[in-house]
Amino acid sequence: MNWLLLLSPVVMYLHFTHSQNSTVIFVLACAAILPLAGWLGHATEHLAAKTNDSVGGLLNATFGNAAELIIAISALRAGLYDVVKASLTGSIIGNLLLVLGASILAGGLKYREQRFSAQAAKSQTTLLALSAISLILPASFHYLTAGNPGAIERERDLSLEFSILLLVIYGLSLLFSLRTHKHYFATEAEEESHESAWSVPKSLSILALATATIAVISEILVHHVEHAATSMGMSSIFVGVIVVAIVGNAAEHSTAILVARKNRMDLSLSIAIGSSLQIAIFVAPLLVVLSYFIAPKPLDLVFTLSEVIAVVVSVFITAQVADDGVSHWMEGVLLLGVYIMLGILFFFLPVAVTK
Repeated sequence: MNWLLLLSPVVMYLHFTHSQNSTVIFVLACAAILPLAGWLGHATEHLAAKTNDSVGGLLNATFGNAAELIIAISALRAGLYDVVKASLTGSIIGNLLLVLGASILAGGLKYREQRFSAQAAKSQTTLLALSAISLILPASFHYLTAGNPGAIERERDLSLEFSILLLVIYGLSLLFSLRTHKHYFATEAEEESHESAWSVPKSLSILALATATIAVISEILVHHVEHAATSMGMSSIFVGVIVVAIVGNAAEHSTAILVARKNRMDLSLSIAIGSSLQIAIFVAPLLVVLSYFIAPKPLDLVFTLSEVIAVVVSVFITAQVADDGVSHWMEGVLLLGVYIMLGILFFFLPVAVTK
């Protein structure tokens, strides 16, 4: 898709000269981010090639989520809180269902069964359960205190305190996986040669260039998202949960599927599940903290009922698939099926219900 790189200057030109064509600019901006996210993923994969699968997965998840984080920060600065939350929800379910499902299916079509560390998967799915709880509790508080004086202020205080706690837990999870219990995540060294791997300076340069360009295109995408959603007959929630999330997950898609086809399911799961974990217990709480400095008003962790249900369902089915340390193509089909069902649900939900 490298030819799509030509769309970046086109999008910038149209934004400054024909800004009234919001739908066209939004669609082109989405397409322009795809190859940029892909290059970001390639550079990260070359960095990961010099490490083991757990560190490689962490690197890929971190830089793979750069696109989502940049898009979310742009929307946050613009005060588009519904889009921010929808893009976070979409990233979580997209990584768990779409990325992981496509990876398991792609690997399963080549290998009858693929094995991965059940201990590592169990550790990650337990953290996923925590992420679901971190969405359920603020939403429950919101509905239980609806109409009470000062409820909004309490929700913001609760969200900030939850966010700080989640950031601490995320830091401790890195300590657990990379240091104290790294043997859970240890895998056999990859046999293929990495002689053709990019140098670290080259990888970092491409990462920086891709990230900077994504930042510019994301600002433009966010500027036109509401007008584009209205003109296409879609709610901004659907656009955030499905469209923007798929665009932002492009890097994880390409790399996770590629390594699954190489029978490196530990790395593939580390990328897909690790990306969702980063969004849920690092990016989301980080955005809450940042909102006190860069947004019109603080962001809270009160997601809509449909978003909470989507995350809980995704976590549940992923835990079932990853529990035994073995995967096959049918499990990939199941994950993709759940993702399609959730996509249909968000498409048909009335706008009033998504608020």
